[in-house]
Amino acid sequence: MILAILQARLSSLRLPGKVLKTVMGKPMLLHQIERLQHSKMIDNLVVATSTDGSDDAIEKMCLDNNIEVFRGDLNNVLDRFYQCTRSFKPDHVVRLTGDCPLVDWQIIDDMTQYYLDKKLDYIATSLNFPDGLDVEVMTMKALAEAKYHATLPSELEHVTQYINKKNTKFKIEYFQFDKDLSHLRWAVDEPEDLVLVKKIYQALYEINPLFLTNDILDLLKRQPELTRINDRFI
Repeated sequence: MILAILQARLSSLRLPGKVLKTVMGKPMLLHQIERLQHSKMIDNLVVATSTDGSDDAIEKMCLDNNIEVFRGDLNNVLDRFYQCTRSFKPDHVVRLTGDCPLVDWQIIDDMTQYYLDKKLDYIATSLNFPDGLDVEVMTMKALAEAKYHATLPSELEHVTQYINKKNTKFKIEYFQFDKDLSHLRWAVDEPEDLVLVKKIYQALYEINPLFLTNDILDLLKRQPELTRINDRFI
């Protein structure tokens, strides 16, 4: 079984409350979830937020929309992920972050199939993807190994840092895009990022709410000025 865990919190320092900022009248996080629900490889999807009171609104949004939600440690995100898996008992875990409202489920499916075919312990999107299409897939065994052996604060905060550092122990690969798009920033960390995402949704969502990466690239080719909205953060 493949479990996707989407981590989200409201206490972001650069853009507080960003995951519930509205895009086309809907919380950004809900847009991301609805895109992920089209994946054919993901069996279950759960939002993993924290027990901090600041994240009550995330839980409410999930419950109001019949979305699985789990609450765990605010700072020890590795423990939050591990505890989240306990009731699902997955074989594989897909890690996603709640600041990527342009996520592409077809890329997730292609990458996950590649990971399964190669019998890997861990795979992640490579650096030639746009920032904001980030995905990681790992075995439950690798996640458990990290949970019980990671000790550094950075390893507890960043779920897969321990796995990446132990690359002689795990079978690891990085999924490549067919061109270098590392100059594009589609994640939402700054106000300008949100402006860009809103413009992309305004241009594409009503025509096709299931728009994918190539649709965005075609839009940016027609309107290259959009890439300048947040290019100072690249």
